[in-house]
Amino acid sequence: MNETYRYVIRQRRDKDDTTTEHHYRVELFIATIDSQLQELNSRFNESATELLRLSVMLDPRKSLNVEDICKLATSYYLMDFTEHERNLLKLKLQHYEVDVQNHPQLKNSSTISELCRGLHETGKSGTYPLLDRLIRLILSLPVSTTTSERAFSAMKIVKTRLRNTMNYDFLKSCLLVNIEREIADTFPTDDIIDDFYSIKQRRAQLKVYKVNG
Repeated sequence: MNETYRYVIRQRRDKDDTTTEHHYRVELFIATIDSQLQELNSRFNESATELLRLSVMLDPRKSLNVEDICKLATSYYLMDFTEHERNLLKLKLQHYEVDVQNHPQLKNSSTISELCRGLHETGKSGTYPLLDRLIRLILSLPVSTTTSERAFSAMKIVKTRLRNTMNYDFLKSCLLVNIEREIADTFPTDDIIDDFYSIKQRRAQLKVYKVNG
């Protein structure tokens, strides 16, 4: 590893004393780590990073931080809680911390989704409705993000260069069928054709009628 590294692809005119260890450690390994960090920083800004950090505070395996959870509701879900509810949430969390640690079912929850299900099964969601609402908002975050990514991916398929003039309503309908194709596949083709014909008279013959005899 201390010997001079010989570059196979490019030749250096001046004398190069780069060792093999320096090449792999600095020019490859550290350069790759820097590239990954830049990619992560571009994808997750400070606001998204703080949202993820505060969401971890709802993990039942971690110690409850009342201030961080209240900050989560105040900073990122301001429209979902009134000012009175945000003040009440802080008081409810103090009772919740003691209640969960002593509850035989809730204290064994390992994920936020299990905690949400446990609150519903034990009836504690009615005792702590504000916390239950906050947990559901956090659990819906990955779904909303995935839906947005699928919508943009579908737009590249539906709205091509040849379809650049389609109006907004038609584009929205095409994207909805593409994104929710699992649900669309359950609709019978004959029912879709019947609904299509019921809107107005069509020239195109889409339905094949069987001839008896």
